[in-house]
Amino acid sequence: MASTIVLKGRIKSIKGTRQITKAMQLVSASKMRRAQEYAFRSRAYRDMAYDLLRRLNATREVESQPLFKVRPVDSRLYIVVTSNSGLAGAYNANVLKLLAQDLREDRANKATSKVIVIGARGVQFVRRLKDVELVAYYSAFDDEPTANDVRPILNTLMQLYSDESVDEVRLIYTLFKSNINQVAQSTQLLPASLDEISGDKAAPAGTKLISNFEPDVETVVTQVATRLVEAQLWQAVLESKASEHSMRMLAMKNATDNAKDLIDDYTLELNTARQASITQELAEITGGAEALNG
Repeated sequence: MASTIVLKGRIKSIKGTRQITKAMQLVSASKMRRAQEYAFRSRAYRDMAYDLLRRLNATREVESQPLFKVRPVDSRLYIVVTSNSGLAGAYNANVLKLLAQDLREDRANKATSKVIVIGARGVQFVRRLKDVELVAYYSAFDDEPTANDVRPILNTLMQLYSDESVDEVRLIYTLFKSNINQVAQSTQLLPASLDEISGDKAAPAGTKLISNFEPDVETVVTQVATRLVEAQLWQAVLESKASEHSMRMLAMKNATDNAKDLIDDYTLELNTARQASITQELAEITGGAEALNG
């Protein structure tokens, strides 16, 4: 059994750790609420972009447009959204695991892989990978990012796709569903497709739309597809921020609860050790008194 001095030191150390994790839990809870509201407000914009793409995709004029044309995939670009710091449960691990799965599929299909990473945790992982090109790295954005923050990424991926340096662009991020449910997912950005859109937003079979394009089809379709990709990038960052804060809050809550349990266990052990020490001292005093009387 450990001495009372050692046990007191452990209890003091764990109490200090519990104060830190409790503070991080409260901070993450506050940030999560703001990030959640921010993400929810912009979902309507993303849905409108999906609906507009659905309408465009139902017209014959866009069939020959580069952003809607499917090419054989010889090179694939990934946009990966992670965080700068850890202590967020499985937030980064889930995203990187999904990336690793996609990279294995590329290797099996003999397709080259390129990655644009948001967040320090992601770039630490990608730099250790073999035969994967790190195109660019961006530090994780603030809690309230703007469209201007993601525009450099948008310009890079659109340029790579227009030059046919890559044949497909995928976005890997964490979708915020609730405070206790966040799902890492991989979504196709380019070529523009409806395959990634849920059933309630999919174009009905046989839909025919009569559309007039001003000034011309190419200009309208290019601008709309660009704005759609931008909307998805921006929303992915917002969803990831809300997910990160939520998972960090839960992780710190679990750490705080575990610290409390450890303190209770060590306190019980301390009381047991103290009682044993008192019992031993009483036994020694009694034995000494009997020896003197004898």
